[in-house]
This record gives sequence, structure tokens and C-alpha cells, in this order.
Amino acid sequence: MRLRSFFVFFVLGSAAAFAQTSKPQVEFKNSPEISSPPGYSHAAVINSGKMIFLSGQVGLNKQGEMVGKEDFRAQATQVFTNLRSALAAAGATPKNVVKLNYYVVGLNHEKLVALREVRDQFIDKEHAPASTLAGVQALFREDAMLEVEAVAMVP
Repeated sequence: MRLRSFFVFFVLGSAAAFAQTSKPQVEFKNSPEISSPPGYSHAAVINSGKMIFLSGQVGLNKQGEMVGKEDFRAQATQVFTNLRSALAAAGATPKNVVKLNYYVVGLNHEKLVALREVRDQFIDKEHAPASTLAGVQALFREDAMLEVEAVAMVP
């Protein structure tokens, strides 16, 4: 009888241990005690995998020229194109992004709407990454209107 009890305990204990380790690699969480965010999550919990930290990307094309010098939407599109390329070089895709930080020169409602529209073509809206958006006075060049940095996790 003792052997049988030990066996049952061992099997059930192993199943419980397995259940604990089979968590999703990334969990996106929103607190029910904070207003529900549009287009981002309050927290991204990394349970396992490889972390990738991307430097801030701006609207420079492959030739090093700033696109849309007076066109915020064009720069935003180039920024997300650059993020996609940097992710690919690191073995990741936009679906792997868990955190985005945005820095917008002269942030206003029009730029916010344009940024969200471009971003929504890039992110996994079902599992929106944690995000921070800051209006800033200037970036590294006078013609840069937007910089976005990212953190990604690859299983």
C-alpha cells in the first residue's frame, strides 16, 4: 500500500510540476484596477526565451537619408520598416515584440492618430506589447520626428 501511495504522489506531483512549467512564454497582462489601454498592455511577463533589445529606430532609409522630412506618417512607416528589419536580423518578427518606447517631437493628437495607425499594421493587436509614449523637444537630428525602441522575446 505504501508503494502505491508513493507512486500516486510521484505521478501527481510530476504532473503538477509539468503544469507549472508549461506556462506561455510571454503573457500580456492588464490590471482590472487600471483603465483598459487601447493598443497596448500594462505588462508583458517573460516566462522563458531569448530577449532582444533593439536600439531606437528613426526614419532613416537604407542610404541614411531621412524620409518624409516634413511628413510624420512617412517617418513612422520607415521607423516600423526599420524595426521589422532589425528584428529579422536578430531572428525575430513583430509578433515577438513585448515592449515599445516611442519618442515623438511635438507630440499632438494628429501625430498620435498617425502613429497608432502605422503601429497597428506592425504589432500583434491580439497581444499588444507594453508601451510608453513620450513627447520630446528634440531627437538626435532636427529632421527626425520620431524614434521607437523595442524589446522582443523569442522562444
